Amino acid sequence: MSFIETIDVFLATFVYYAWGKPLLILLVGGGLFLLISSRARPYRHLGHSIDLLRGKYDDPNDPGQVPHRQALSTALSGTLGLGNIAGVALAISTGGPGAILWMWVTALVGVATKFFTATLAVMYRGRDAAGELQGGPMYVIREGLGKKWLPLAYLFAIAGLCGLLPVFQSNQTVQLLRESFALPLGWVGADNALSFDLTVGVILAIAAMAVIVGRIQRIGRFAVRIVPAMVVFYLALTLIVIGYFWDQVPAAFALIFTDAFTGNAVVGGTLGTVVATGISRGAFSNEAGIGSESLAHGAAKTTEPVREGVVAMVGPIVDTLVVCTCTALVILLTGAWQHGEGVEGVSLTASAFSQVFGHWGPLLLLVMVVPLAFSTIVTYWYYGVKCFNFLFGPRWQWLYSALYIVLIVLGAVASLNIVNNVIIGMYAVMAVPTMVSTLILSGKVNRAADRYFASFDPNKNKA
Repeated sequence: MSFIETIDVFLATFVYYAWGKPLLILLVGGGLFLLISSRARPYRHLGHSIDLLRGKYDDPNDPGQVPHRQALSTALSGTLGLGNIAGVALAISTGGPGAILWMWVTALVGVATKFFTATLAVMYRGRDAAGELQGGPMYVIREGLGKKWLPLAYLFAIAGLCGLLPVFQSNQTVQLLRESFALPLGWVGADNALSFDLTVGVILAIAAMAVIVGRIQRIGRFAVRIVPAMVVFYLALTLIVIGYFWDQVPAAFALIFTDAFTGNAVVGGTLGTVVATGISRGAFSNEAGIGSESLAHGAAKTTEPVREGVVAMVGPIVDTLVVCTCTALVILLTGAWQHGEGVEGVSLTASAFSQVFGHWGPLLLLVMVVPLAFSTIVTYWYYGVKCFNFLFGPRWQWLYSALYIVLIVLGAVASLNIVNNVIIGMYAVMAVPTMVSTLILSGKVNRAADRYFASFDPNKNKA
């Protein structure tokens, strides 16, 4: 067995145990507890989130770095794109169609989880070593639970450094560019594929540098322009495909539900594989309970923590219940998941679009994937640098940024299995401190929400 194969086996084993029953219970069971303890409050105030995103209650003098809609767009830019396209394809190829149902479960309870985690991210903001106000699970733990819980804060920050890397986005972006653009045009052959991948990786790295020098403010402005437009464009593409196979839609949903409880479509037919794959991929898709999204929501300009919680809960609805469902239907309706043996990730989704749009399918997908994958890359830099600064302070931030840029290039030529397992494994580790701290502090969120909504007057500019 080669060195690479040994690493691959080790990481696959780590992921298998990391995403075992204890974590699945923590994420789904914890989310259900939050949903019940809040008396389904997140679902009852979705209308208020629209007002907040429209800027009705924005105050430029409030503490924080970005308005509500930029905070949400930044958080969504970290989840939309490859997490919803390549991630769904990987979920189906690994866990079968039934994995999609368990992705929906993570989204339904994730609405409540995000309400709590984002509220806490603002409620317990803390100062970093440079004196700047910051939010995120490590600050929630330090400010809300005290020094004896600091090991949990450090655990999240260390896992964040490893899990919030650009290698998956770089890897899948280059793969789609190569297979849907360069290969058909004859630009790439077996002898120069590596040079093409490296070239694209370098271009992505240079473009990322141009954005990240502006920090969260520039990332927020970039995300708020790119994310909504690309989501609308992608939904239009998927609806065309769904409309083309409209008579098969009921059967596709039936397959998702039956396979979710039998695992018959999975190689080996194991129900545990279906559930674990669906929940882990759902967590990767919407990041509810993982805590990474709280790093963006903690930067929102507001004095009312509950407001950012109301904004954040829109995330799982958009990225998992809407976008992931559309991707899954495209893959199932076209039959690409049955005829794409050896094809995985974004290539499987591209193959599905080719069934309707011909050679234009991957190119149309490319138009949506590249901007969103790029927005994820720059957003993950922001997440990672907050984790780095929490551990080491801002003095050596340049070192992390330099390494991050190098990893964009390396990710372009890395093995998908290794890349995928590192990130999924670290997501599991990040979820532990996030969910534990959220469950402990959930009572304070409920009391703050009671006060907020009891005093809320929709006819006033301030709640």
